[in-house]
Amino acid sequence: MAVGSMLCVQIGLAISVALIDRIGAEGVAWLRLSWAGVILLIVVRPRPSAFTRRTFAACVALGVVTAAITLLFMAAAARIPLGTASALEFLGPLAVAVAVGRGGLRSPRVLWPALAAVGVLLLTQPWAGAVDPIGVLYALGSAVCWATYILLTQRVGDDVAGMNALAVSMPVAGLVATITVGPSVFGRVTPELIFLGIGLAVLLPVVPFTLEFLALRKLDAAAFGTLMSLEPACAMLIGLVILHQVPGRLAIGGVAFVVAAGIGAARSGARTAPVPAEVCA
Repeated sequence: MAVGSMLCVQIGLAISVALIDRIGAEGVAWLRLSWAGVILLIVVRPRPSAFTRRTFAACVALGVVTAAITLLFMAAAARIPLGTASALEFLGPLAVAVAVGRGGLRSPRVLWPALAAVGVLLLTQPWAGAVDPIGVLYALGSAVCWATYILLTQRVGDDVAGMNALAVSMPVAGLVATITVGPSVFGRVTPELIFLGIGLAVLLPVVPFTLEFLALRKLDAAAFGTLMSLEPACAMLIGLVILHQVPGRLAIGGVAFVVAAGIGAARSGARTAPVPAEVCA
């Protein structure tokens, strides 16, 4: 599920390239989040009985964090190379893998994140050029939000039955994006862009976030955080197939490291199935 999510993300980003030229990076983020919120609200139709006051507040917080991830990363990608932005953003789940994992310094808690970190560096090669410090700050902000997203998603996934949590968090994310960047992009929206935005929202983030939500019920946060290191490898595969970007030797070596880390994390990070708070009540 996590790998399927990453593939959807990278395909969605490849398709987004043309839209960025027409509506801007923030406009693409707004289209994705706003339509995703509408789609999930209509399809799932969350039931009030599925929430307590605490779990509903957690879902709202998750929506705010979801919007922040998307908006901050798109702002970073507009200023620094996409590979560098991805490497910096990955520091978030990597930190979760190290902080939440079990065991000492010789355990998989450190081994898998270490392998993943080497792989990400080889894949993105952030030392290859000058980096805009503002872009770096945006990417680091996205990393913090991504780490928070992982922990919050696991919490609400454990406490709220079905997909009700996403049906609240995604509309909140769309509302946050509309308030923050909507006024600057409304004038550039055309009927064609609205139609394309619906399709893009399904591909990114409806399907990926749904798969991630389900994956976090199967894996612990440490394993999931490390498993997300496979995303640069997915990006390389999509770039080769769709954009005809042939990877170099260092990048291929990076794929080997992150695949090894991802397999190790998945094998050691299974968790018992949670019981939603609604069932326990």
